[in-house]
Amino acid sequence: MGKRDDLIAKYADDLRNKCGMEPDMDLLTKVTIGCGPAIYNADSSTVAGGQPAELETVKTNFLVKKLGLADSPALMDAINQVIETYGKSERNKYRAVVYYMLTKHFGKESVYR
Repeated sequence: MGKRDDLIAKYADDLRNKCGMEPDMDLLTKVTIGCGPAIYNADSSTVAGGQPAELETVKTNFLVKKLGLADSPALMDAINQVIETYGKSERNKYRAVVYYMLTKHFGKESVYR
């Protein structure tokens, strides 16, 4: 197994144990690949849930640009809901896991098909 496969296994484990959901491994793999090299960098591989600027970046770059959603207050509500599900006290909120949950939340799996 390569480094990316190890990371995907770690993300799946987080989804099961910290978020209480069984991951769609095919979708999780595609979302992880979509994150590009960011998953290998300690800083960019995680989302700082307590930093408004970071959450704004997730909204703009992922929800609006990648998933093609219209900017609205519902987007930030969804991000906050995902952060809450992951656990506010959870130090490492992996970007791929957050993006996966947002993709599922908005039913935008077709973006990765």
